[in-house]
Formats: sequence, C-alpha cells, structure tokens
Amino acid sequence: MNVFPRHRPRRGGYRAVAVIMIAAVLWLAGCGQQPGTGAGATSPAATTAASPKAAPVDCEYTETGTPARPVSPPPSTGVKMSGTATAVITMSTGKITITLDRTDAPCTVNSFISLAEQKFYDNTECPRMTVVASLSMLQCGDPTGTQTGGPGYTFPDELSGDETYPAGTVAMANSGPNTNGSQFFLVFKDSDLQPSYTVFGKMDQAGIDVLTKIAAGGVDNRNAEGDGKPKTAAKIVSVTVG
Repeated sequence: MNVFPRHRPRRGGYRAVAVIMIAAVLWLAGCGQQPGTGAGATSPAATTAASPKAAPVDCEYTETGTPARPVSPPPSTGVKMSGTATAVITMSTGKITITLDRTDAPCTVNSFISLAEQKFYDNTECPRMTVVASLSMLQCGDPTGTQTGGPGYTFPDELSGDETYPAGTVAMANSGPNTNGSQFFLVFKDSDLQPSYTVFGKMDQAGIDVLTKIAAGGVDNRNAEGDGKPKTAAKIVSVTVG
C-alpha cells in the first residue's frame, strides 16, 4: 500500500488523501515500509530536544520485511543528539542542499545518513508529487519507485506535536504512528498537514527552486487528491552527507 502525508481537509469539502499503508498518508507515501508490514517499532530512549552537550542516545530500529535494496540497519547506540549535518541530494534537475537536525530528530537523521552512505537512495525515482492548495511536496526514498518499498526496518516518530510544514521542510512519510523507514518528502510551498510526520531537515532556497521547476511540468494521472507521478524527471542521482 502507499504511504504518504495527509493534508487537512478544507471547509467545503476537500478530502485529505487516505493513508496508504506503507507509503502512507502524510503525503509522502511511505517512510519506506514494505506492503503488509506492521508498525510496531518501540520508542527511542530519548526524542526530546537536546542541549549542545547532550549525551548520545540509543535508537530502536525494528526489522520489518525485506529491504528494497540490500542494506544494513543503522547503528542504534551512541547516536549523536545535537548539532547538524549537511546532505546534498543531486537530482536529474539540480541539487538540493539539506541541513539535517540531530537535536529534534537524532534517530531519523541517523537512519537517513546511514542509508545515504550505503547508497540506498542513489539512482532512484521520486514517484509521487502533490500540488494542491494545502499541500505541495515531492515524495522520494523508495528504490522500487512504487511507494511501497523500504529499508527492511522501521523506527519510531520523533514528534513534539507542534510540527508545521512550511516551504523547505524535509520530513518522513509514514503509514501510521511509528512506521518510519526510508521514504521522505520535500515540501516546496507552505503546506497544511497534521503534526504526524517527523521533521528532520530544511532545504535551501535553491532546492525549493529545483522542486518548483519539477512541479511546473505537472503530474501524470493526477487523482482527486491532486497527486501523481511528476511529468518532469525527478530522479535522485546521489545523496552525499558532509
């Protein structure tokens, strides 16, 4: 099933996209779950904001299904809980630079960096784009391009309950609580979503411009929720972390 972010319904009746399990509603389909994979991940030892000198935390990564590509789970102990890292997503249409936030989402950033270093995201299509008044995002992170693939593990949400999703937000797709995997979405216009998707980074303006150009090409087979496959190529060539 698909996993993606879910936008809030508008008055007068614009219905939010239903969560598709494993590429679930967040808009982003999926956080990287395999079809038929359950959530069931346990909570990390700590997910609250940390001071610059915060001690490392332990994270919980639960095996769920077969990975879309051969990959090992990230280390679960001694995870950095403060500071930032920089990731560069080189796409067929340009580069997107992301500042990763370890303070608010240490276990999510730990997973993303691990997958990037194992080249899990390299040469993969981003199969889903949504362009409606309440949600503008590109969903990526599934090597199968079906919105159902993941890394073979899930991990818990890192949420405060106050999450917002302005332009530039990078967040995890999911298929329900604590079902994060490999799929994530990139928000290129201020969007109205439930605070149910872990925010783990921020794009620069150049990255937003890259996504805006892709969106300008439109989407194929646009459904009632306003999403479909982008007509303009949206392929991740590589992801590097510095």
